[in-house]
This record gives sequence, structure tokens and C-alpha cells, in this order.
Amino acid sequence: MAARKRGELFTILETSADTEASAVSDGEECPLNLSVDVKWFEIPFRRPESDEEEEEEEEEEDEVVREDEGEPELKSAAAAAAAAAAAAAAEEEEPADAASYIAGGGCNIILVTGNGIKHEEYEEESYYASSNNCSDTTSTDSDIDFSDLEEEEHAGLFSSYDVLDEECTSPDFWGEPDQVISIEPFSADSGPQHSLGDDADTLDYFRLLFPDSLFEHMVEQTNNYALYRQRRSGRSDPHWHPTDVREMKAYVGLNILMGINQLPDYGMYWASDIFIGNAGFKKTMTARRFEKLNQNLHLCDRLSEPSKGELGYDGLYKIRPLLDMVGNTMWDACLPNRCLTIDECAIATKGRFSPTQYMPSKPLRKGLKVWMLCDSRSGYCHRTRLHVGKPGDDAAVAALGHRVVMSLVRGLEGRHHHLFMDSFFTSVPLLQRLMQDGLYACGPTNPYRRGYPDALRPRSVGKLEPGEFYQCQRGNLVATITKDAKVVSCLSSNSAPGIVGIGPGNKRDGDTSDGDGSSLSALGIPRPLPLLLYQENMRGVDLCDQLRECYQVGRPCKKWWRYFLWFYVNLCIVNAYIILRESRGGVPPAGFNGKEFTQRHFRVRLAQQLIGDYQGARGMERAARKRHADSPLEYGHRLERMSERSRRCRNCTNKGLRHESVFGCKICNVHLCRGGCFSEFHK
Repeated sequence: MAARKRGELFTILETSADTEASAVSDGEECPLNLSVDVKWFEIPFRRPESDEEEEEEEEEEDEVVREDEGEPELKSAAAAAAAAAAAAAAEEEEPADAASYIAGGGCNIILVTGNGIKHEEYEEESYYASSNNCSDTTSTDSDIDFSDLEEEEHAGLFSSYDVLDEECTSPDFWGEPDQVISIEPFSADSGPQHSLGDDADTLDYFRLLFPDSLFEHMVEQTNNYALYRQRRSGRSDPHWHPTDVREMKAYVGLNILMGINQLPDYGMYWASDIFIGNAGFKKTMTARRFEKLNQNLHLCDRLSEPSKGELGYDGLYKIRPLLDMVGNTMWDACLPNRCLTIDECAIATKGRFSPTQYMPSKPLRKGLKVWMLCDSRSGYCHRTRLHVGKPGDDAAVAALGHRVVMSLVRGLEGRHHHLFMDSFFTSVPLLQRLMQDGLYACGPTNPYRRGYPDALRPRSVGKLEPGEFYQCQRGNLVATITKDAKVVSCLSSNSAPGIVGIGPGNKRDGDTSDGDGSSLSALGIPRPLPLLLYQENMRGVDLCDQLRECYQVGRPCKKWWRYFLWFYVNLCIVNAYIILRESRGGVPPAGFNGKEFTQRHFRVRLAQQLIGDYQGARGMERAARKRHADSPLEYGHRLERMSERSRRCRNCTNKGLRHESVFGCKICNVHLCRGGCFSEFHK
């Protein structure tokens, strides 16, 4: 942004539909990350007249001399300066104490009225009333901590946080908002990173996030845990047999379909009622087999799990392989774009778990909390952090937001990304640290946090009118307090001071304008640039949540780590859908005949490809029985000795009788009595 001229009140630079082409071509004159539908204005900073009275008199004398020397182009500026000096000399009353205090802090005071944008004089009785009109803000610090960061990283972050915290609390840290900010252009690689061709289907994109090696790990640990349970109980499970990769993929595919075709209980999918039961589920596997996979599903080795208090204990040990593998694939499959969002999301749970958090300000007030780094435009999730405990001391609580952000942006140093976060994270030390690492940030903050300028705290500012805002600056770091629907305090390092924008469709209450845009009040409440950027780009995590919450994966259970497992499976589906959509430019995969390839189509197609032609033991048994009912001996069905131990005859069991036999049919994998049960069963 070029330096502002002090001789003009404001410069109107519209970036509407008519001037969109010129705005794009002249990108250096437009604020970064701002929509082209927003009309924005640049307001020059002006010192308080009480501080510039002598300077204005000197400027008047200089311009009179220049006018005598033959410079007619400065006559209007000289006349304006003379009028301002005369008005300042005519005032007999001194400015209010609060106004002089704010002016001493170097704040830009701007008032927006129904007649337009103008500078106002400091009047104590108008906007700096007593403290009972102040907007008191309570602390939004959370007591949530996460345990998946290394201890040595904590020590480094705490030391850096303390140094920056002491620096920003010095009296001369903040200055006047009249400095030119410097923003480096974003030139790093971004977008999907894969070598899939045009013939790639949904399963290929899902494998980018959830590879086959993870399915193999799930199969290995599930079989090991089934043996672990049998050894611990001292008896074998007659209904369990080892699983394989094909069956595990079919099991995950059925869970995906359960999120689309939702029923109160998973047993209803195998109901005999033709209006409730699902023929595809019955064909894939039996209800008992699905229940056994639910019981034995595991991701870690229980024999080597360290107990609490032992060396190497990890609270997330049960899902650590999943976190490591999926975390790497999500980061590698798609490189971050310029604008990123950091926010929290919640996982709905049933039951009482120690990691469950209470969030009264969220639509989902109780659940498992996850911090996410998402793309501001597409909603792609690049990285997550889980929170499963509380910090040990007050220092950890104060630096929690600092640690969360620094862990999420690890690896982005020097790439000049723009981060947008909420008030839980935003602080002066954090934005200083990010600027040192070559990252820019913007977000609301608690005005009573350490480092925020005292002159911009609600008790010092007093009552604000809608659209009125104050600013202080320290290099790229700009502190702003404004009145929108309520008083908002924010910090930014990617927006120049003195810029006001008016977004479309935000008219003020009671406005009777014809809406042609000729009046500023017809467009809505003007907002400073940091607030505009925040509203425009703070939606990445919300977009990801909308896609994820449409179709849940998995069923409620008593094990807390299962919720995280299905959360990451669902997150991989959402990310795979975003990669497919951006890679193919909206073109659906081959074989799709619909008008629009939505997320629902993606999930159904993915589940069908995961299941494939898999059929469990009962499904193969029924298929074989149907094919070879006419001549079982012709297709190799013979009565043979099955085992040394007798089992119940399947044919007698179907008739309600109890007979056991060591003979049976190996192709159908059933025990049958010697006699008529063999032929009767195959008919």
C-alpha cells in the first residue's frame, strides 16, 4: 500500500463488478485477501489539533511564501490549513482528559455518521462518557491443553513467549498509525500434490489420505487384540476368525454407508423386514461378524502399551499410529494456500470421558475438542491437534494459544502465509513471533491481555458509535478497536491502518436509502480493514465442519478413541473430496451420469469401491447354495470329515433340532449329519 497523502480526507477506490478488471490488474493498490464486492476507503491519519497547532502555523507560513513564488497548485491546501488553524485557535475549552490521553497514545480517531465519514473533535460528553458505558469483556482463555507435543518444544516456546511478552509491555511500544506496512508476496507452491490421471476414481483419491498400509496395520492389530482378549479370558471365541484387508475395507465401507442411510440401531440393517433391512449389508457380511469386528477393532499393540506413570507413557497411544500416518498424508497431499484459518471443532460423544470438553459458546456444547488448520477458501484440513487434558500451571494457560498456533504452522516459516484465528489465540507476542517467522496474522483479541495498548482498552475509549474505530501501530502490527454489532478489539500484521470497507448487503437498521450506492449509509456500517479480512477469511474450519457433519461415520460406543478414529476417517473423506474437486475442476469421475458430483455421490461411490465384490462366509455360503442346488456333487460338494471335534449340524439347527457331527461340506464350510441332511441342506 502506498503512503497516504495528508492533503485529502479520503480516497474512494471502488472494486465493484464494473471495476473488477482494473482492480485485478492493479493489485498493488488493493488490500490483500479482500473480496472484489467490498467498497473500501483510505482515510489519512491526522494528528490532534492540540498537538499540531504550532506545526500548522509553520506550514501556513511556508505555503504563503511558496504561493508568492508562483505555485498556484497549493492554494487550496494552504486555505484548508489556514481554516483548520483558525478553528483550532477559536476554541477556548481544552480537550477532555480521556481524549488527550488517547491522542497521546497515537490513536487514529474516526467517526462514521449517516452523512458520511469525517473526523470529529474530542468531546467528553459525546463519546468519552463515564466508565459505566464501557464494554467490559471477560477473559476467553481456555483450560484445555494437548499432550501430543514434545516437551523440548514447550521449553523453547515458553522462553520466546516470555521475551516477546516483556517487550510489548513497554510504554513506548505503540505509536501513531501513520506508518507504511510491508507485506511480502506469497510465492510458495500450493494446491493438490499427486500424480493421478483423468481416469482416477474416488478410491484413488481416498488412498492419498488413507493408504492401504493403514488398513494392513488395522488388520494386524485387530487380529492381535482378538488373541489378547481370548488369552486374558482363558477361553477361545468360536465366532471369531482372523480378518484380512478386503474384509476391513468392506467394514469401513459399511460404516460410511451407515452415515448416509441412518438407522437408530446398527442391527436394523440386517433386519428381516423388507422395509427396514438392507440387502447389500446382508450380502456383504453377517450382523454377528460386523459385531465381532466392532469388538476387536484396534490400532495399537496392547502388550507393549506403557502404563500411566511409566517412562514413555502417551495418553494418545491407542491412536498414535493413526495420528502419525494421517497427519503426514494430509500435509503432503495438498500444500497450503496463502490464506489459512485456525479454529476449533468439536466431536459429538455419548458417555463420560476425561477428554470431553464443555464449550458453552458452541452449537455442540459438549464433546471432544480438536484444533484445526484449514484452507480459508476450500476448507481442506492440513493439520490437527487433539486436546486431552489441562495445563499444569498458570504460565501454561497463558501460553496455550501460542503453543497451539506454533505447532500447527510448523513447516510454514518464511512462506508469507496469512493466518486468521479467533480471540483465544490472538496476542501481541504471538503476532510478533509469527512475523519473525515470515507469517502474517489477523484476528480479534481480548483487549485486557498483556501487550494490547492501554489507550485502546474499552475503559479508555468510552462509548463508541457504530463504525467509529481507533488504531495504534508498531511497524506491521496494528491494534484496532471498533464498534460493529458490538465492540471488537483486534490485532493484525497484514493490513494497513486507516482503511475502511463497506461490504454488500449489510445495511443499517432504519435506513431508507434507495440502495443505489450514492450514500455511504445505504451500504452498511463501515468496518476497518482488519475486521473485513477476518470476516472474509475466517471460515475455513467452518466449511470443513459443514462437509464433515453432513454424513457421520461410525456408531456411538463406550471407547473414547473410537470417536477420534471415525473422526479422522471422515476427515480423510472430506479432504479427498476437496482434492478431487480442485484437481478435476468440477468434472466428475468417469461413469457418473448425474448433473453435479456432490459429496453424497462421492461417499456412496467410495463405499461401493471399498466393499467391491466382497462377500463374507455367510454370503458365499448362500451364493454357493443357490448356484449348486440342482447338482451339488457336480460342483465338488461332498460329505467329508471336517474336524476331530463335532459341531452342530447346520441343517438340524435350521429346523430347531440339536445334532452334532464331525462330517460336513468343506465348500459350504458347514457341519452336516450323515444321512439326509447333506442333500436336504443343498436343496
